[in-house]
Parts: sequence; structure tokens; C-alpha cells
Amino acid sequence: MITQLEFILPEFRRGYHLITNIVEKEIEKLPEIGLINIFIKHSSAGLTLNENADPSVRIDFETILNTIVPENQPNYIHTLEGNDDMPAHIKASLIGSSVTIPISNHRLNLGTWQGIYLCEFRNHGGRRKIVATIYE
Repeated sequence: MITQLEFILPEFRRGYHLITNIVEKEIEKLPEIGLINIFIKHSSAGLTLNENADPSVRIDFETILNTIVPENQPNYIHTLEGNDDMPAHIKASLIGSSVTIPISNHRLNLGTWQGIYLCEFRNHGGRRKIVATIYE
């Protein structure tokens, strides 16, 4: 059986934000066993799984990706939506737009130190739409 739901995240500032609790609250009931795919419907933000205990991880994510994909590059052509837009698209492609997580005993089967991150690459990205597809 496959079920699917959509929900909208609150607006987050630019950065890396743990959204595991939001995802768990939005999904009323998980099956005993299965998979969940969580997909973001945007091209300038991403989703990833990573360290959920030490907040410095989030700072390092921002530092490294800004080093790899800096703003204000003279060779960017897509610039109409601001200096953060084209770098946001590139970062979203590098990070990815979905995560798939096993479900065991009606819970997300994440590692001890894993959490789901919204990676907001825009200075003012707005509320982000999420699609969760559950496979039983």
C-alpha cells in the first residue's frame, strides 16, 4: 500500500534546520514496517540526513557550501532573482531534493545521531512544500 500527503513547512531563515519533529508531527501514523520518501517541491532548497546533536555541524555546512558555490560570481547568467538564487539552485542539486528513510515499529528508523534537515539556500525562501510518500 502507498499513501501520500503534502504539508508546508514554516518559513525558515537561510541555513540548515532540523525538521525531523515537524515531519513526524505531520505524519499521523506510520506502518509497522516500510519506507518513507520525503521530497521538497523547490529548486532552491534541499533535504538531507545528517548529525542532529551538535549545532556546529549546521555552521560548517553553510561555510563549506558557500566556499564551494559562492555568491556574486561574474560568470552566473541566471541573476534576475538575486545574488543568492543561482547559488541556491546549484547547492540544491548538490544536496538533493529528497531523502528515503526506513520505517520500523511505526517509527522513522534513523541512526542515533541522524536528523532530517531542511537546507534553506535562499535569504528569503518562504514556506517550503513537502511531499511524503509512505510505502508499506
